[in-house]
Amino acid sequence: MRPDFDALPYLTEDLPGTGERIREELEHFQVEEVPAYLPSGSGEHLFLLVEKRGLTTRDLVDRLTRLGVPEVGIGVAGLKDKRAVARQWLSIPARYERVLKAFEEPGAIRVLAAERHQNKLKTGHLKGNRFRIFVKGADAERAEAVLRRLKEKGLPNYYGPQRFGLYGKNPEKGLELIRGKKSRGRPWLKRFLLGSVQSLLFNAYLAERLRRGLYDRFLKGDVAKKHASGGEFLVWDPERENPRAQALEISPTGPLFGKKYFEAEDASRALEDEILERYGLARADFAARRGARRPIRVPLLEASVEPAAEGVWLSFFLPKGSYATSLLREVMKKNPEAVGPGDPARRALEAQTEL
Repeated sequence: MRPDFDALPYLTEDLPGTGERIREELEHFQVEEVPAYLPSGSGEHLFLLVEKRGLTTRDLVDRLTRLGVPEVGIGVAGLKDKRAVARQWLSIPARYERVLKAFEEPGAIRVLAAERHQNKLKTGHLKGNRFRIFVKGADAERAEAVLRRLKEKGLPNYYGPQRFGLYGKNPEKGLELIRGKKSRGRPWLKRFLLGSVQSLLFNAYLAERLRRGLYDRFLKGDVAKKHASGGEFLVWDPERENPRAQALEISPTGPLFGKKYFEAEDASRALEDEILERYGLARADFAARRGARRPIRVPLLEASVEPAAEGVWLSFFLPKGSYATSLLREVMKKNPEAVGPGDPARRALEAQTEL
């Protein structure tokens, strides 16, 4: 059940990789949340644009609760990396505006904006994220060649290694919960662990489609997603829809197994069952978890390369739920988050709270 990010097939297998490492400094990994909407200026909730350095989103939530803000009243749109300079939106009940001065911490937390809104911020209420990442030792021409291919074919929408926890242990813990082991952790942790199993199975499904030449081609019974509108529909005539797939108008989706979601049929469902059987699992194992469909690729509409001393800066936008590490591994041809015994980043990783 431990994922091997290096074993996943690349879309750009025939193009050489470039780059030695990322994240030598916090400033080398910058991410900014792009909100789905801006606060209206009035209402019972306070939207905060926060810049954090070297902290998880969970750290921000915990700090607010220690200042007296009830956790149930705190809203976040998404989780942001710890080893980064990240800007993201949070919301708190407006009556707790008094805690903002104590919430800030020099060099770690800055509140850049605070505006009122009618509703609490909820998970997924964002368009996506803009990244600016320094890749040490990378060659600009090689990086540009990979980005051109990804713009043409779309980015494989793998879940990144951070989804699976330090050493990839989260799916093993999630499987224990599926098998009936009781959890003593917080409800959000249980959901996260079960979600890591869903994510592992999705990655395996996407990898199999790449191996079988089904990345931009449909199987009968696939659930397709329209990239422009987000709509989904069943594909009964693959040859009819394949030209739209190859034009990146629509894409196949993969399963996040659970209940109450758009289920595939026919040959597509059979492929999903193959993946479940590979891990000794069944659809019934996810009956308590809400299911969903996830596109196996996403359009890469914004991406650029900026040469710099000792490497390149990559700038790009990804829609919500997609991982920068999935793009970086195509450029570098290795897991960009991998660390070895002699790597100074290893101590920082091991110092994190393990999920």
